[in-house]
Amino acid sequence: MAGRAGVVMLAAVLLTGVPGVPGVPGVPTGQEAVAAEAPGSYAFEEDAPRVEGSLSTADAVQLETGRTYRSTLPASGPVHYRLELDDASNVYASATAVPPGGGGAAVIDGVKVSVQDGDGRSCGVDTATFGAAASPHPVAAWAAREISPRRFLCKDAGTYYMIVERADPDGKGASPDAWELELTTVSEPRPVRAGATTAPDAWNSASPEPVAGEARRRAGGAGFTEATPLGEGVWRDDIRPGRTLFYKVPVAWGRQLNATAELGSSSSGGAGFVPAALDLDLYNPVRGHVADVGIGYDGRQKSGSLSPLPPVAYANRHAPNSQVAAMRFAGSYYLVAHLAEKVADDFGDGPVPLTLRVRVSGTAQDGPGYAGESVPSDVFAAGGQDHEAALDGPQADGSANDDTVMTALAVGGIGTGSALLVGLGVWTAVARRRTVFPG
Repeated sequence: MAGRAGVVMLAAVLLTGVPGVPGVPGVPTGQEAVAAEAPGSYAFEEDAPRVEGSLSTADAVQLETGRTYRSTLPASGPVHYRLELDDASNVYASATAVPPGGGGAAVIDGVKVSVQDGDGRSCGVDTATFGAAASPHPVAAWAAREISPRRFLCKDAGTYYMIVERADPDGKGASPDAWELELTTVSEPRPVRAGATTAPDAWNSASPEPVAGEARRRAGGAGFTEATPLGEGVWRDDIRPGRTLFYKVPVAWGRQLNATAELGSSSSGGAGFVPAALDLDLYNPVRGHVADVGIGYDGRQKSGSLSPLPPVAYANRHAPNSQVAAMRFAGSYYLVAHLAEKVADDFGDGPVPLTLRVRVSGTAQDGPGYAGESVPSDVFAAGGQDHEAALDGPQADGSANDDTVMTALAVGGIGTGSALLVGLGVWTAVARRRTVFPG
């Protein structure tokens, strides 16, 4: 054995039988562990504290900006959370609703999020729904407290409230169960200098040709915090009915994102047609919904592309179009793919080939120059490390690239004992890094 291939082979031999070591035949990896969970499982933020939403603002628990929380959304009625905000930062509050898998879903049911001031005046509101397929899956909505010369309300420091409720709990087929919630809040400092107060009125809005080339295997994550990094290219995975896969694409200021999803032809021999079988959603770095596309499926290969979106720019927030306004930050943009449970009725519950063609075009530009740090500090970053992770992340079978294995061995030498310790450390980390809710 010589060179990289020899070292990788030696690593596989030394680490055989150690749980959680990527790339070892017969050993479950982190991605495989998620895949083994019940269909529709969602991976929550590690160590996110649980809080209970209150029926009244008077009893609302405070959410600390920049932290992620878990909570529960009842079948009916709103729940309230308290925010203590300054008079200098924009704050974005998002709720990801995770309904139980295998249950019912109304077409326009989903989650509604609003932020209100102490006098009950609305600062921002958003609703995310399951869509035409009426297939229950994780959906996220966002609301903002923005400080702007164009806004007369919600400028002052003080107490605000995040309010979360079902969009249509009484709709036909709606789930009667309580849902799990993942709550996030992000603060954005003001820019050093005041910039444009109108959105750019000229950008390339033509639909680009989808990226061509050989697809690389890349397994999707089971939640926002476990989203798999992608860069520009063609990426392949398999998705089962009822499952939702999460990916993230680093997009710098001035860069333009386009994505196309393809469902491969079925090998089950089934027949039928499922409208909106695949739902592909795009979320921005604060989990604000940007755009989506639904793809019908009849067992033959089908594709659909997100509508053209503008380059990322701070001034996009001034646009009247919600899709344009959502492209206001640099950072990781999330591609979330859900395959409707109804696909199993016609084509079986086996996996369907999924291909994502991702294009990131345009020239990177300087950002607005913030007068402070965002919270979390890296949420609006899309640097070189993000790009490298996007290109060199785990494959769809959960295996790492060769350099990952070589680095792990270099930590403690090539000896069997050291390799076993490395393997046990990886296994322990994988065991601790995700909490999965079967939904």
